[in-house]
Amino acid sequence: MEASSQRTGQVRLVLMLIVGVAAAAACVVALMWWKAPVAPAQTSPQPNIIFILADDMRKDDLNPTYMPQTTTELVKKGMSFQNAFVSNALCCPSRATIMRGQYAHNTDVWFNTNVYNPDPNVRDGGWLGYNGNGYEKDNVATRLHPPAAAYTTGLFGKYLNGYKETTVPPGWDDWFAFTTLGYYNYDVTDNEGDTTDNIGIPKHFGSRNSDYSTNVLNSQVQEFIRANAAPDKPPIFAYVAPYAPHAPATPGPDDKNTFNGLKAPRLPSFNERDVSDKPPWIQSLRRFSSDDIANIDQRHENRVESLQAVDDLVAAVVRTLGEKGVLPNTYIVFTSDNGFHHGEHRIRYGKARPYEESVRVPLVISGPGVAAGSTNENLVLNTDYLPTFMELAEEQTPPYVDGRSLVPILRGPAPTSWRTAILIEGRKNSADPEIVLDRNYNGIRKSTSSSTSKYIEYESLSGSGNIRELYDLSADPYELTNTYSSANPDVPPLSDLRAQLNALKGCHPDDLATPVNESCQTAEDAP
Repeated sequence: MEASSQRTGQVRLVLMLIVGVAAAAACVVALMWWKAPVAPAQTSPQPNIIFILADDMRKDDLNPTYMPQTTTELVKKGMSFQNAFVSNALCCPSRATIMRGQYAHNTDVWFNTNVYNPDPNVRDGGWLGYNGNGYEKDNVATRLHPPAAAYTTGLFGKYLNGYKETTVPPGWDDWFAFTTLGYYNYDVTDNEGDTTDNIGIPKHFGSRNSDYSTNVLNSQVQEFIRANAAPDKPPIFAYVAPYAPHAPATPGPDDKNTFNGLKAPRLPSFNERDVSDKPPWIQSLRRFSSDDIANIDQRHENRVESLQAVDDLVAAVVRTLGEKGVLPNTYIVFTSDNGFHHGEHRIRYGKARPYEESVRVPLVISGPGVAAGSTNENLVLNTDYLPTFMELAEEQTPPYVDGRSLVPILRGPAPTSWRTAILIEGRKNSADPEIVLDRNYNGIRKSTSSSTSKYIEYESLSGSGNIRELYDLSADPYELTNTYSSANPDVPPLSDLRAQLNALKGCHPDDLATPVNESCQTAEDAP
């Protein structure tokens, strides 16, 4: 009897062990198949578009040392454009061009200062000129926003110089726009995402660390993404425009002194020794003193430190898009409205010049179908963003646009032909403190398979004669030697440059009312 009971107990024990092992195995299998919950990938056919626009950022400011997170998240995962330019190297004209896809001579927005006159022969500027010409009713936002398209739109940061309104322009669902510019002690109009009317709330930000404008924009953009980006929602378009690294280039509270002792780039044109071949206004600039150089270096250090918060913003945008499950279906575009001088050609600081440091900008784009870590050498212009966004959204590009879509370059197959030249243009205005030249100018930057060159014509004032600049950028990329005086204007290449420039400076949109030989794309494409 005892033996029988003992055997029965052993059998029960074995059965319990078998059941326990089976249960444990089932748990292991379940754990092997279980994953942490993640947001499903977005299924909308139209991609999200995030456009990040820095202010006065040079092309060489975008590098792994100054902006490591942007390098990791965008440059290494997207396409870098080595020849991206703006036509008019000044804040408001460039931003008007981005919004409309047109050269300044077609928007008629030439200045930062607020001026509008309905007379087409009078040049306009600032938000007043942009709005007076009716552009708030037709631009990238209105073209992407219902009823034209299905995007949820938001603008965060700098809109246009001179905008001081509480009225929210058409086409924007979320609006957080500077009405006074600054890193601290600035004002915004904020509609708090309320689209029941077109009136925003004026808000003031002070001098606390939490008021630092780039960080505030960072939070605003993340809120917009979290509220509106989802696999089962319409796509989003965010226009993100921090003030950095524009002067005074105040670093964020955690970024002061992070680049102590940093020196500005010392290009061959820095503190140029011989400027006898340059226009009189360059010849009149003295060579730098040690104090001048120290100031240039300090300005550069401040600018780079102010870009650290922009770098954080880029990383936060990428992270939040990933958390929402929409990053694989999102294009992120990072660029600047113009470049900046750090002592090249004896120009201590500033922009609004036809030289490379003014007109050349960083541009990197990541997104579906874009080859990771790729580069592109095509001539790209700020007229190209609107048509690019239209094609990404599968919408029709407006007929008034001068630029062309970058989508074939981004996704392939690469276009068999592309523009050979871009127009560089600027107009004088003594009332605009950021326009230093006292005369108008038009120029052409031309690039073919065999050469790259630049030709600039300046307005002739009384007694000044014809002032011209001609550079062979293939052999002289830093514009050290103006070869105009030794070139025959009636013989190529100068004769060809002059003819193409004449076509460019008078070109118009390629629409039904414009003969094909007057369109800007036709003028840009001349061999």
